[in-house]
Amino acid sequence: MEITYNLNDLSAVAKKIIVNTKSKNILFYASMGTGKTTLIKEIAKQLGCNISSSPTFALVNEYETTNDEILYHFDFYRIEDENEAYDIGIEEYLYNNHWAFIEWPENVENLLPLDAQVITIKTNEDNSRTLFLK
Repeated sequence: MEITYNLNDLSAVAKKIIVNTKSKNILFYASMGTGKTTLIKEIAKQLGCNISSSPTFALVNEYETTNDEILYHFDFYRIEDENEAYDIGIEEYLYNNHWAFIEWPENVENLLPLDAQVITIKTNEDNSRTLFLK
């Protein structure tokens, strides 16, 4: 699935992602400033929880949705070694059927579930974004 969108379209894009995802583990591949965190915040909002910021220094933040589901938001931008992810117990987070949104998954690629949903985002010349749901 390919979706081109602007900031005003985020709500509809988030809903499409939720409906069409094949896994609750969602990997977000995009360069810095592309809007990964902004999109993740909107998906979380659609699931019934409020994410205030990216877990840049904590690696993972945990949230509860209004439906009593758990949502984990990972940011592996600053991770230097996959062992850091082991140290926080990444397996327990990713293999428990809770939502897990992962920014910078390429930094822990060997630890990710094979059935995770991949989302790639690119910025277009007109400043819109194109999302690829694979």
